[in-house]
Amino acid sequence: MPDPKIHIHWFRRDLRLNDHSALSAACQSGFPILPVFIFDPKILHYLPKKDQRVHFIHQTLCEIKKQLENRGSTLKVYFDTPIEAWKKITSEYDVQSVSVVRDYEPYAQKRDKAIHAYLKDKSIEMKGYKDQVIFEKNEITKDDGGYYAVFTPYRKQWEKHLTDKDLQEFPINLDKFHKSAPKPMIGLSEMGFEKTDPIHFPTPSVSDAIIEHYDQKRDIPSIRGTSRLSVHLRFGTVSIRALAKRAKSLNHTFLNELIWREFYQMTMYHNPQSATKAIKPAYDNIEWENNEQQFEAWCAGKTGYPLVDAGMRELNTTGFMHNRIRMLTASFLTKHLLIDWRWGERYFAEKLLDFDLASNVGGWQWAAGCGNDAAPYFRIFNPHTQLKKFDPKLEYVQKFVTEYGTPAYPGEIIEHKVGRERALERYKLGLNGR
Repeated sequence: MPDPKIHIHWFRRDLRLNDHSALSAACQSGFPILPVFIFDPKILHYLPKKDQRVHFIHQTLCEIKKQLENRGSTLKVYFDTPIEAWKKITSEYDVQSVSVVRDYEPYAQKRDKAIHAYLKDKSIEMKGYKDQVIFEKNEITKDDGGYYAVFTPYRKQWEKHLTDKDLQEFPINLDKFHKSAPKPMIGLSEMGFEKTDPIHFPTPSVSDAIIEHYDQKRDIPSIRGTSRLSVHLRFGTVSIRALAKRAKSLNHTFLNELIWREFYQMTMYHNPQSATKAIKPAYDNIEWENNEQQFEAWCAGKTGYPLVDAGMRELNTTGFMHNRIRMLTASFLTKHLLIDWRWGERYFAEKLLDFDLASNVGGWQWAAGCGNDAAPYFRIFNPHTQLKKFDPKLEYVQKFVTEYGTPAYPGEIIEHKVGRERALERYKLGLNGR
């Protein structure tokens, strides 16, 4: 007996069954909902075979699948290119409509355009919903309709536009899901990934106390002063609306960081070329040193600057780096070592559990001075000053750089003053077109 007419929800970076705009709308479609997820080999091909993020996604999908199967429904998972997966879906099921959460990255937009066209040819409506941000695309613009290239006026307009409706919860009725026997779940090894060593993923919850004291403790890397929710925001395992609602009532500085995230999403949407090119084109004229040995030393946390090294080693061992240290390590690579920001961006993309293209590119272009509302090129973090200010007792350093203070610890890869003066000269020459 053929399956009944159904509605497909295509999970991507919205992996939860609560407070979900697209799923809430799907519940009103009049058709039972079958959620699907597609592991895209075009994306997986570029990832290391031991990738904790793939493990995180797979684990989260297993949890969603179990939750649905406890209610007589299921989740269907495919390992194929999106277009081939959709050919299978439309041949296996009588699909009436499709819902997705909109994604603003260049590859995602190209992918969705192709799938939309394929489904349209089959008279199947694919509808996108805003869910991973509060405001998207052109919702926050200048009076002339242009997008904001500077954060502060963007933030002011963002806050001005915010209403209680923007933070409303979207309820989900799990009884509206398609009743089905459990479907098999592809294993990691079947997709070419190897078993990884256990790594601690932050929980998808954060206490009111951390949010309330965020502005006082967020710059101290040795303590739990930040939410650690970035990986959950990246994959949609928490609701941005629920988090923004709490931030609005508890701590404006925390809310400010969520707005920065949306600023970078908006920037990427309007500048899809920014993944590989400077938003300010003049900065692509800078003559980088690109010393491979120095880059390897930076990657390994062996620059002789303890706070930089601690950050890199934390990244390499945990997949996480404190935001204050992200700014310092990025500044050090692009300014002190004069290594192209794209090298650092790619390394972070490989290592960060919370890797998000828009935020990662935005952060690196900020550090290098070439992005929207970036730090000016002459702003060069002093690693010595940063250490004294944010880790004066060396608690963070000693946790990750165990040989610090012994003959085994390397000397400084470059003297701060020498690196700073070289960067200032090189940036000036590049920006003057010489």
